[in-house]
Amino acid sequence: MKTKIVLAACAAMLSLGACATNTKVATTQLSDASLTCQQIASQDKELDGILEKAQHNKGVSKANVAAVLLFWPAAVGNYMDADKAEELVVKRKAVLKELHTAKSCG
Repeated sequence: MKTKIVLAACAAMLSLGACATNTKVATTQLSDASLTCQQIASQDKELDGILEKAQHNKGVSKANVAAVLLFWPAAVGNYMDADKAEELVVKRKAVLKELHTAKSCG
């Protein structure tokens, strides 16, 4: 019985360690109005990397496989976290596109 408890505790710790984290971005920022065209382009490129990581975390990864095998709610959490990160990136990219247009960036 004691062995089962220890194994369950170890599995829980491993599953928590396997959770993927995703970068959350603010859709609007106080400095948006003062961004230069180059800064807008730089942020947009950075967001592409964040979006790619979030999409990877939604798919089959070591973290998600471990989560499914050891503690399936962690896999659901990973997916939902990645989905939220994706949503925020898409909204931020829309804001940057509007700024790009408003500033007549080429």
